[in-house]
Amino acid sequence: MIWWHDFVRIIIITNTILAFYVVFHRRRSVSTTWAWLIILLVLPVVGITLYAFFGRGISQENIFAINKQKHIGLRNVQKSIAKAPKNTSPSDTSKAGNIAINFFNHQQEAPLTKNNQVKLYTEGETFFHDMLKDMVRAKETINVEFYTFYSDNIGNRVLQLLIKKAKQGVKVRVIYDAWGSMGATKAWFDQLRAAGGEVLPFITSRNMITRYRINYHLHRKIVVIDGRISWTGGFNIGDQYLGKKKKFGHWRDSQVRIVGSASLLLQERFVMDWNASITNNQQLIRFNSTLFPDLDEKNIHEGDVATQIISDGPDRYAPYMRNGMMRLMLLARKRLWIQTPYLIPDDAVFATWQTIASSGVDVRIMIPCKPDHPFIYRATQWYANELTRLGVKIYIYKDGFLHAKTTIVDDHFSSVGSMNQDFRSYNLNFEDNAVFYDKKFNQKMVAAFEEDMKHSHLLTKEEIKKQSRALRTLQAFSRMLSPIL
Repeated sequence: MIWWHDFVRIIIITNTILAFYVVFHRRRSVSTTWAWLIILLVLPVVGITLYAFFGRGISQENIFAINKQKHIGLRNVQKSIAKAPKNTSPSDTSKAGNIAINFFNHQQEAPLTKNNQVKLYTEGETFFHDMLKDMVRAKETINVEFYTFYSDNIGNRVLQLLIKKAKQGVKVRVIYDAWGSMGATKAWFDQLRAAGGEVLPFITSRNMITRYRINYHLHRKIVVIDGRISWTGGFNIGDQYLGKKKKFGHWRDSQVRIVGSASLLLQERFVMDWNASITNNQQLIRFNSTLFPDLDEKNIHEGDVATQIISDGPDRYAPYMRNGMMRLMLLARKRLWIQTPYLIPDDAVFATWQTIASSGVDVRIMIPCKPDHPFIYRATQWYANELTRLGVKIYIYKDGFLHAKTTIVDDHFSSVGSMNQDFRSYNLNFEDNAVFYDKKFNQKMVAAFEEDMKHSHLLTKEEIKKQSRALRTLQAFSRMLSPIL
C-alpha cells in the first residue's frame, strides 16, 4: 500500500501547485481568488475539473469576435436625438442626472435619447399579450434575443407567430443562450429556419463543452420591432414567467416597452450580438435604413422620457454596468429602492449600500421568499441578514417568486433591465439595462414597488436571531463561495 500513499501524496502536491497557478495567473478579485482556492484545495482533482469548466476566463476567440463589432447604428440615434421634440424630461439636464449620463456615455456608446414613450409591465399575461400584438403588427423586421426560450406552451406560441411573420416576408432573427434554453433544440428552431427566419445560439454558448467554458451567458432580454418598438427587462420566454410552474407560483417581474429612438440603441445591441455570433459572412448584418429608420420630424415619436440603454459583458476589462449603477445609486439623497432575485453583491456594491444607508437615505432591497437555486439563496439570505444589521431595509416578497431587476433613485432616476445584484451579472453575464431620467415614469416605478411591499414582510433582527445554527452555517458557507456562484 506504500505506492498508494505515494500516489495520493503526488496528487495532493500536484493539485496544490496547479491550484495556485490557475488562480493567480489571471487577474481577478481577491474574494473570487479565495473562493476558487477553497474549491481547488478542498476538492483535489474534482476542483480542477470544476475550474476548467467554470473558472477559466472567456476565450480570447470570443472576446475578439465581440470586440471587433462596430457601432453601426449610433449615427442614426444621434440624428434622432437632434430632432427630438422640445418637451423633454426636466430631469435629464439636471446636474445630478448629468453625472450618471456622462458616466454611462463616457466612451460615446450610450447617448441619452429623449423622445421615448415608456410603459412598465409587471405581470406576464399583459407583457406577453402586448408583445405578441406588436409582433403581429410588424412590417419589416423582428429581432429577438433572450437568455431563456423554452419549448413549452408560450414558447411554441411565440415561435409559431415568428414562423407566420417570416412566411409573410418579415425578416425574423432570434439569438438565444443554449445553456438557458435547454429543451429548445436545434430541430425545434429549424421550424423557423425553414420558414425563412434565422436563429443563432449566442457566441459563448457554441461549443461550450469542447471549449471547456460554460460560465459565460447571454442574459439579455431584447425584442426590437421595425426599429421603432422595443422591449427589455427581466422576463424570458417560458410558461414559468406566466406563473404556470408550481415550483414558483405567481411570477413577479418587470419589463418595459419603449417607443422612440432608444429602440435604435437596443437594435444596435442586437446587431452587434448577432454579428459576433454568426458562423459565416452571409449572415452578417450591415447598416440599412430598415433596421435603423431615420426618425425625422414627421414620424418621430413625441414621447418625453429621457432614456439611456447600457450593456456590458465579460469582454470588457472593467465592470462598466456595475460601476455605472453604483454611480447612479450614489446620487440618492432621499431613497434607493432595489428589487433583485439574487442578492450577492461584491465588496464595492456592499460598501456603497452601507454608505448610502448610513447617510440617512431610505435604502430598501426586495428579494424573493423562495429560491430557484437553493445554494445561491442561502448566500442571498446571508447578505440580507448582514444588510439588515447595517440599517438597510430588506423586504421579502411573499406572493410567489420575485424576478424583477429594478432600481429607483430619489424622484427622477430609475432602471429596468436584466442585471441582478450578484457577482455573475457584474462579471460573467452579458447584460443590458434601460436607465430612465423622468419624474413621471419614476412615480410609476415607486407605485409598483409600494404595491409589492403590500405582499412582502420586512426582515427584522429578531427574525434573524431565530434562524437555526444549521441554517446560519449554510448561509455562511454559501457566502464564502458567493464570488463563484
